[in-house]
Amino acid sequence: MTVWLCCTLMSSAADWWPVAMHQPDTARDTILYGAEISALASTGSTAPFWLHAKENGNISAAPYSGNITMGIYKPATRPSRWYDYDFAVALTGRFDTERATGYFRQLYAHVRLYIIDITAGIRPMTCGSQNPSLSTGGLLFSGNAQPIPSVSIGIDKYTPFPGLFGYLEVKCGMTHGWFVDACRIDTTVATRNALLHYKFAGLRVGGSLPINISYEFHHAAQWGGYSPVYGQFATDWTAFSHIFRAASGGNNLSDQLNAEGNHLGFQELALTAKWSQWRITAYWQTIFEDKSANFIGRSNQTDGLWGLSICQTQWPFIHSLTYEFMNTTGQDGPFHDRDGLVYGGRSDYYNNSSYAQGWTHFGRTIGNPLMSLSNNRVRTHFAGIAGNIYGYEYRLIASYTRNWGTYRAQKTSQNTALMIEVKKHVEKAWGLDFGVRLAADFGSQFGNQFGALITVAKRGIIHSY
Repeated sequence: MTVWLCCTLMSSAADWWPVAMHQPDTARDTILYGAEISALASTGSTAPFWLHAKENGNISAAPYSGNITMGIYKPATRPSRWYDYDFAVALTGRFDTERATGYFRQLYAHVRLYIIDITAGIRPMTCGSQNPSLSTGGLLFSGNAQPIPSVSIGIDKYTPFPGLFGYLEVKCGMTHGWFVDACRIDTTVATRNALLHYKFAGLRVGGSLPINISYEFHHAAQWGGYSPVYGQFATDWTAFSHIFRAASGGNNLSDQLNAEGNHLGFQELALTAKWSQWRITAYWQTIFEDKSANFIGRSNQTDGLWGLSICQTQWPFIHSLTYEFMNTTGQDGPFHDRDGLVYGGRSDYYNNSSYAQGWTHFGRTIGNPLMSLSNNRVRTHFAGIAGNIYGYEYRLIASYTRNWGTYRAQKTSQNTALMIEVKKHVEKAWGLDFGVRLAADFGSQFGNQFGALITVAKRGIIHSY
């Protein structure tokens, strides 16, 4: 009788709360190893843009470089178990025309306890509805810079809300991190040992219906640290409450008038249509760099990222297609204040007076790589396509960007960036994975330059249990 009652309750629970943990667990845990060697060569003063952008800082922007990476990985493979875990330890040695360096590419542990995720360590972060490999990248986290060491807790993936039969899904989380790039920033002007605060929340409606609509809010802030201009920034609970609420405070006039710390983030509306073997997602992301953050009533509504992603499994030759348009030229107008009047414009994305290094880590933009501290007014068209032709995985991406520098220092330029990548697993060659990327830039931003990146990798199973 007890067994029957338990089975009945579990079956009922699966109806009103259809989470994966209510399904039979038949998977196994597996520990993997990986080793990779890469070499890059190019003709210009830097490597072509799409060879090194959005690589988590792992590919040098220098014209000549090489990497050796070795790691042990345990992926999360058991969504039906009441807990799951994964970890990675990957070390990279890099050699380029500037220096030789070694660093942890990944060093993290993650555990899921039912629907709650807890993560600690160095792990790449991205956000948004984009196809990660076919996109310009998220406006807040794009995978362009080296990951920030952090600890986080939340619901990382969309999870059905109890009692609503899967038609309403939620996700949310909070992260605390440490900027550890003091050795790579100019400490005479930049703030060293800054902290990261990041939180997000998302709501998706539709469930198993063919149409889903989602809304997400992401907010990040740099706070704390020592500034050679303003001294030590507070890290007590009062300061944290200001950071959490994007409230004014701190020990300098800018933070007292606006908000303590460097605040930025984005909101996203997405519409997904899915049927059979097809999935089409249209998304709109809007960026903010101050306390005001709403879709309606903002003067920078022309700024943001619009995208369309198509994925299908019916034909392998072209399984993914993406188009994106990004504009960041508005920035609430060219004037923050003038003649005693505060306009609230010149948002100057990714820059901040208290944090001269801005929204960067180890010299790379954390957000969309097409923007930088000296070039955050851009207009971009981007297209990407990926597929598999008889075992050859390929990816083609192209972007055209017009740049206007910043409102503080306007400078016009343009760039057309192209890249083709082909990967092939060759079982007869000791099970190695071979890859080659060919890329080029054309225009006044970087000049005309060409480059190639070759990779050879070996991956396998250490233990399965």
